[in-house]
Amino acid sequence: MQENKPVLIVGLGNPGTEYSGTRHNVGFMVVDYFVPSDSVWKKEKNALTLRTEIDGHKVILAKPQTFMNNSGEAVGALMAFYKIPLENIVVIHDDMDLKIGTMREKIGGSSAGHNGIKSIDNAIGKEYRRIRIGIGHPRDFDSPIDPVDWVLGKFDVEQLKQIKSVIKSIRIPI
Repeated sequence: MQENKPVLIVGLGNPGTEYSGTRHNVGFMVVDYFVPSDSVWKKEKNALTLRTEIDGHKVILAKPQTFMNNSGEAVGALMAFYKIPLENIVVIHDDMDLKIGTMREKIGGSSAGHNGIKSIDNAIGKEYRRIRIGIGHPRDFDSPIDPVDWVLGKFDVEQLKQIKSVIKSIRIPI
């Protein structure tokens, strides 16, 4: 991380109340967890943004408003506008290949079929930090639900407890 530049923390999700609380919006949920209660979001560069500090470091929290599959538009525009180096970008997103309530971090790598990550990779490259939050796969629950419907579905009560627990355990790498 470049110490003299802010860290851009992007939570992925879809805008709109109909997507609130869905598995695909777990990135938004994580970012919201780090927002001070008296904060006011600002709309800029196709995203909702908030400038704050975490552990004494300048941070820009962002929730793209471009819908998941076009997240790269907002991330690329914010990166250019704030002149943020790639190593100062953290993207938080859902991952069906991880058991629900688990978390993994990595830098770079494959999109694993995640369209939001594909869009960001195409816009800015791949060597940024990713925090992947496990939302499980329908097959983990012997569910016949199509994966597209799964990610757009809401967590049940027990799943939401697991998600909230993993969110509380996240330490933003700064």
